[in-house]
Amino acid sequence: MAEVTVKQLAQVVGTPVDKLLVQLGEAGVKKSSESDAISDEEKQKLLTHLRRSHGKDESAAGRKITLRRKSVSEIKVDPSGRKTVNVEVRGRRTYVKRAESVSEDDQQRSQEKLSELERKQREMAELEAKRIAAEEAKRREQEEKLKAKEQEEEARRRAEEEEAARLKAEKEAAEEAQKIAEAEAELARNAAVAGRPAKEAPAKAKAPAKPSKAPVKSARSDNGDGKPARGRSQLHVSKGRNAGANKRRGKPVRGGGRRAAGDGKHGFEKPVTPVSREVAVPETITVSELANRMAIKAAEVIKTLMKMGVMATINQPLDQDTATLVVEEMGHTVRLTSSNDDEQALAEKVIGSREGDEVPRPPVVTVMGHVDHGKTSLLDYIRKSRVASGEAGGITQHIGAYHVETDKGVITFLDTPGHAAFTAMRSRGAQSTDIVILIVAADDGVMPQTVEAIQHARAAEVPIIVAVNKMDKEGADPERVKNELSQHEILPEDWGGDVMFVPISAHTGQGIEELLEAISLQAEVLELKAPDTGNASGVVIEAALDRGRGPVATVLVQSGCLKKGDHILCGQEFGRVRAMFDENGQQVEEAGPSIPVQLLGLGSTPEAGDEFLVAEDEKAARDLAELRQSKKRNTRLAERKPAKFDDVFSQMAENDRAEVKVFVKADVRGSYEALKDSLERMSTDEVSIRVIGGGVGGITESDANLAAASGALLIGFNTRADNAARKVIAEQDVQLQYFSVIYEAIDLVKQMAGGLLAPEIQERIIGLAEVKEVFKSPKFGQIAGSIVTDGVVKRDQPIRVLRDNVVIFEGELESLRRFKDDVSEVRMGTECGIGVKNYTDVRPGDQIEVYERKEVARTL
Repeated sequence: MAEVTVKQLAQVVGTPVDKLLVQLGEAGVKKSSESDAISDEEKQKLLTHLRRSHGKDESAAGRKITLRRKSVSEIKVDPSGRKTVNVEVRGRRTYVKRAESVSEDDQQRSQEKLSELERKQREMAELEAKRIAAEEAKRREQEEKLKAKEQEEEARRRAEEEEAARLKAEKEAAEEAQKIAEAEAELARNAAVAGRPAKEAPAKAKAPAKPSKAPVKSARSDNGDGKPARGRSQLHVSKGRNAGANKRRGKPVRGGGRRAAGDGKHGFEKPVTPVSREVAVPETITVSELANRMAIKAAEVIKTLMKMGVMATINQPLDQDTATLVVEEMGHTVRLTSSNDDEQALAEKVIGSREGDEVPRPPVVTVMGHVDHGKTSLLDYIRKSRVASGEAGGITQHIGAYHVETDKGVITFLDTPGHAAFTAMRSRGAQSTDIVILIVAADDGVMPQTVEAIQHARAAEVPIIVAVNKMDKEGADPERVKNELSQHEILPEDWGGDVMFVPISAHTGQGIEELLEAISLQAEVLELKAPDTGNASGVVIEAALDRGRGPVATVLVQSGCLKKGDHILCGQEFGRVRAMFDENGQQVEEAGPSIPVQLLGLGSTPEAGDEFLVAEDEKAARDLAELRQSKKRNTRLAERKPAKFDDVFSQMAENDRAEVKVFVKADVRGSYEALKDSLERMSTDEVSIRVIGGGVGGITESDANLAAASGALLIGFNTRADNAARKVIAEQDVQLQYFSVIYEAIDLVKQMAGGLLAPEIQERIIGLAEVKEVFKSPKFGQIAGSIVTDGVVKRDQPIRVLRDNVVIFEGELESLRRFKDDVSEVRMGTECGIGVKNYTDVRPGDQIEVYERKEVARTL
């Protein structure tokens, strides 16, 4: 090994250079500076010195002494002091005679370490003794419980045996008394026949049965003190916990064998008049629960329902109206209750106290209008982004939430879809906004979704600002827009109304500043305020299921401050905010009023439009979530109304109706609801379109299995199937379609449903012949000599015979001849002979109409 300097060796062994120089001097190696070289022999010499100084050299074995010590003590584990546990502590201590260089401080530290080790050993021994004592106490407690149970069972068994013996004795006594009574009657009859008095006969018959009458007397007569015997005038009810079970098994019950004395009445009496009760009827209630509240059997309720024409089982949920009719039919008073009362009380407990001063907040503006009128393009210009170019098909299919910092202050915008299928989304946007901007294209005018947006804004009582877009086009006509909107009571200010009209162009930016100024002016008039501290509350705008992040909800905070880590309740879903992001994907720690954010941490995707609130009481929030889930489940079950006798034939007819089954998976909750509603609304009397299931997120293996089992069309709207699902789809030959534009999915399902419709039969008259004369043929019977007056007469087509323009026969031709030749058709202006099959009443002047039937495919 090469030589190293003192400094290098100090760095290797991790010790200061000065200390290393001192140790080298003690080892007999003279070094004066850190740059001096050290050889291998000098290193070995230093190592031997260090080992000797720490007592690890070879000669230390003779100077090392090890002492072992064992002590036994007792620990009391019982408060009374009677139960003790012996604890044995073993210790070992080693003494080494070190060199004189070892300081007294090192010896003191070694002594302290040994003491600490002994203390830990004693603590571990005490803990072990306590554990053993606890297990012993638990075992004794279990043994005592088992022993008590066995004693109870033994006592019950003895009681049953005594009761059985007593009943047997009473039965034998009753039989003996019956025999005596029969003997007395027989003696009386014999005495009457012999002419003796009847009262002398019983004296001889009573003598033999003297010993056996004692128990009978105690059971049939008084106790001797003038009081009735036990069990005669009072009702005895078994208090044992197994009394009902013994009765069902046929076993005797204590006190059950005694009969009532005298008139044989029991302790209960049937009510003379009907009992009328006040019955609380909630929104949904099962048959069994309704029967319990009326204190009658469930069979009586089912019988009453059948009289009303409703077939129901004991666990069938009834709606409030049906339950009310049943209660009134059975003579009770109804008190309607609502589950909303309990829900409201829990909600107030969840919210808790909200303190905080109200401060001005940014306005929430919803942009609404017809499809392709420029709503998203307007927001793109304001936000300086390119959202519209990224939307599938160029149309918005989600609610977009943004907050923008403008020269007029912060404004929160909600962009809603304009397509007809997204009515529910537009309604939610109008309900959670302060101002509605109604976009109308200047070259297109008022369209159906424009009118619908006006209705939503009026229903939400929200002020409207009309933005007349596309003013840069040649065909722009703002006056036409004003005229058409005035028909829907939207009057501009220059016409004496109260609605601001702003001409704009989302393409060039014309009028955008005026529009922002109008929004700010309207917000000042409304005086929008909300507390910016305390627990937050708001509304869920949209929800989606992200494969990597789980349920993601886009919420709009309406009051308070939403913070990371808050416990949050969204509708019927509960969770804890794990992270929050703004519309640009940047993570934020908190969000104030009128600020939209995406949050993670919910248990499942909430419904779009649900109210969210931060929970003050976590337990109450969980209870409220369970109550809402139970309420939704009961409502869903109540919608499955009990079968009625009148519906039997209608159900048979529905079974004959063609059905298209669809399974829908979408990227967000709003798109799923829009697509589901649009498809189900296309159902007709002949074809039913039924969405058998679906939800938010990718297509999984269970989704593919369900679609395969039900023979449904699997639709993925902006979602894809995973590997396991694709394997099932390929094996089961499931029809899978991906879509990114909603009306393409609607068109495909409409086409499939149209293919199931029965074709329409259309008739077209192709020829008309007039009968001039009727001849008789030995082979064909009557032959009508006719002339074709219109079209062409074909032999293989059906005909009608008309007399005075009234149809008198429908059938087909038997023969068609031109002179003596059979022909297949005869054209207009040509004479021919026509033989009508199975008809012999053709007269001159009749008309023979020839027509053809054609099947035409139908569409929805």
